[in-house]
Amino acid sequence: MLEVRPGDSAQKRLYVYNRSVLTPERYAELWEIERDWVVRLAAEHEERAPRFGFRIELIDALHDLLAKEQANPSGDERFLAEEATLGQFKTVVAEFAVDGLVESQSHIGILRRLPAKARMAVLRVLIDEFGCGNDDMEHSRLYRELVTELGMPADLEHYVDRAGDASFAYVNLFHWLADRAPAPEYFLGAYAYFEASVLYAFKPFAAAAKRLGVRSDRYYTEHLYIDSFHSKQMQTAIRALGEHREVDLAKVWAGVTLTSAVIAEATEAAVDRARKVPA
Repeated sequence: MLEVRPGDSAQKRLYVYNRSVLTPERYAELWEIERDWVVRLAAEHEERAPRFGFRIELIDALHDLLAKEQANPSGDERFLAEEATLGQFKTVVAEFAVDGLVESQSHIGILRRLPAKARMAVLRVLIDEFGCGNDDMEHSRLYRELVTELGMPADLEHYVDRAGDASFAYVNLFHWLADRAPAPEYFLGAYAYFEASVLYAFKPFAAAAKRLGVRSDRYYTEHLYIDSFHSKQMQTAIRALGEHREVDLAKVWAGVTLTSAVIAEATEAAVDRARKVPA
């Protein structure tokens, strides 16, 4: 059972609260943590967003951002793909276990906030994330297979006790986007970016697993083909919301750039921790 302990960071407390039934006092603390962190950041990203006149302008800008990121992989990505030892790779896997072992559970709340056609587009993505009802293909199951092969625990609590704040923030962001962001546009922008970026962002992880002889690499390789479909579905969701009401494109773009920044910070922090493991 996940518990908050004295001395826990704000991000760790928020992660535990997002997976708990809360007292009024702890729910108030959750709101305070989000207000001081993600609400402030989202407002800053929204303020910097271009003033798009049409949805296609935003989609073009998203494609440009994705192309730029794909063409300029970071040193951390190259290190993971080409140099990381097995011990260093295991460190990265452990750091992201607070997401992988519960993958997409943070997204469910968005469904009740969307009109029918937009909801169905998102649901088609989530159905895949949960293995289309097939226990063996649920993405969290694939992550359990990965950590098991690596000789690591499959118990979430083990990783919650050890993960860094950037990894918690990665998951906490999606809880806020889905459940408490003031408009669903933030989530749709975030998920449109995320599902498209995974097509290149997971390649270093898959390459590392292959290079190191890790057989249980389906968690990574599964994303490298199915997320092309997912990214198109998220663009469909944005269009469908626009058929229902006017879409606030600045909020969509804030979701894009905020998520890009939080994921980059999480990856950098995980690889930085891995680099400290003796080769």
